[in-house]
Amino acid sequence: MAATSATTTAVAVIRDWRGWPTVTRALWRRSLRFRTLTITLLLTSTAILITCVTMALVIQNDLFESRKDEALEDAARAVNQAQVTLDSAALGDEPAALPELWDSVQADLRRYSTAEGFAGIRMNADPDAVALNGFSAGLSANIISSGLSNRVVQFDDRQSWQSVGLDVGGRVVPGIIVGQQLQVPEAGPFQLYFAYDLADADNTLTFVQRTLWIAGIGLVAIVAAISFIVLRTVSTPIVEAAETSARLASGDLAVRIDVHGEDEIAILGRSFNAMADSIESQIKELGELSLVQQRFVSDVSHELRTPLTTIRLAADMLNDQRGEFDPTTARTTELLHTQVQRFETLLSDLLEISRYDAGSVQLELEATSLAHLAEDIIEQMMPLAEGRGSELRLVAPGGYSPVDMDPRRVRRVLRNLIGNAIEHGEGRPVVVTVDSNQHAVAAGVRDFGLGMDPADAERVFDRFWRADPSRQRTIGGTGLGLSIALGDATLHGGTLAVWSELGVGTNFVLTLPRRGDALEGPSPIPIEPQEPLAELGDATQPIQLADIPAELFDRGSIE
Repeated sequence: MAATSATTTAVAVIRDWRGWPTVTRALWRRSLRFRTLTITLLLTSTAILITCVTMALVIQNDLFESRKDEALEDAARAVNQAQVTLDSAALGDEPAALPELWDSVQADLRRYSTAEGFAGIRMNADPDAVALNGFSAGLSANIISSGLSNRVVQFDDRQSWQSVGLDVGGRVVPGIIVGQQLQVPEAGPFQLYFAYDLADADNTLTFVQRTLWIAGIGLVAIVAAISFIVLRTVSTPIVEAAETSARLASGDLAVRIDVHGEDEIAILGRSFNAMADSIESQIKELGELSLVQQRFVSDVSHELRTPLTTIRLAADMLNDQRGEFDPTTARTTELLHTQVQRFETLLSDLLEISRYDAGSVQLELEATSLAHLAEDIIEQMMPLAEGRGSELRLVAPGGYSPVDMDPRRVRRVLRNLIGNAIEHGEGRPVVVTVDSNQHAVAAGVRDFGLGMDPADAERVFDRFWRADPSRQRTIGGTGLGLSIALGDATLHGGTLAVWSELGVGTNFVLTLPRRGDALEGPSPIPIEPQEPLAELGDATQPIQLADIPAELFDRGSIE
């Protein structure tokens, strides 16, 4: 039936092209296969387009840079050889010696350079200097811009270059002109310009771009074919199940799903058939016993419990393995299990805890500024704090210099600590402090909420433990956040300590070593707060962290 319906729709679209928008909208609303295939093709085409454009730009830049470097090296070699010839020549008092030497230098330039053309232009020099004429070989002075000429005149010890269009064989091709000064004894400085043809690089780039576009179009076609085959294979049982369910709902109690294989879809089909068998048997029985309708409802409810439980187990199993499925099957599992989000979070935390227990966690270290990282987390948590009526404040006298850490894990620790402070801060300010010393960097998160007694503070890092079980969390969580945060701190060779007092508030301090695997010396932030909220005043207003030059970090001049 699905194939017949699809064929009928395709024929209708071909016959009446003016009805394409209507048919497309109908397919989008009614066909999961069409919708998924369309989204897959759009996303794939976008990804391939971005990849091709990026590769083309990178290759274009690399080709140009490579050819430019070759031109600069070639021009520098020719000028250096000419300068050596001029500096080593003994002119004496012979008036014809310098012109002969100048002709020899021009010959050397032709011999040592691979440029398409070159030219020498005399600069404004001392009127008492020997007069030498400039020269031009295949390079017209008209295409030398004033900007390039000014740079050559201004910098006597470096090369300057400019991209131009060169006339080669009656057609304009991309090229580059390299300019540099040449010091001629007794005659003064000359501007030397070399023109290089980049047509070969342009042809290579055109070929690469054409190849990329052909490959991109081919990839889209291949992805479309693969997606269609996979979608057809996966969605056909789903379409059959939907049609069977509709027929069953319309009263055709004998209809069943054709089950093939032993996979999850087959398990779901068998469960559906078991449910249909149960419904059919109950309806037939209650058709003969129409006077006992209440018993019918009870029996159906009882008989449905087992197949529905089986369907739920099948849906759970599908959801646990949806990372291995294609997007269509993954979407189907999400429709069968809409309450999976919290379970996924809990499963993720449990897996993370299990990794710590197994000792299989590895850090991905990057040089990261803890102060800037804390500022980013505060900006992310600001809407949540405003929703709870709390004010996030930042005090950052130190912690700017980069320290090797796993930024993803440290972000998770800070996000958990700040989220807990907002949750339990009773709408009062939350102060985040970042500081450092020669041994470590630290971040403290202080709230001024209800606090905890010492016995509760000792258990705050226990798994699934809550200080007040009767209190409802509004932010969410699994009860494993602080335990994972402690594991992240320990994995860095650092510590995560807590101080709390009933009616005063709570202070968590994360301390990470600057180098090595163990802390040396005390934490830059004391675990017990030194000042109450009333004494902080405006000192804790959010500040804008300055952009510190990288060379200062390298010298270690900022702590």
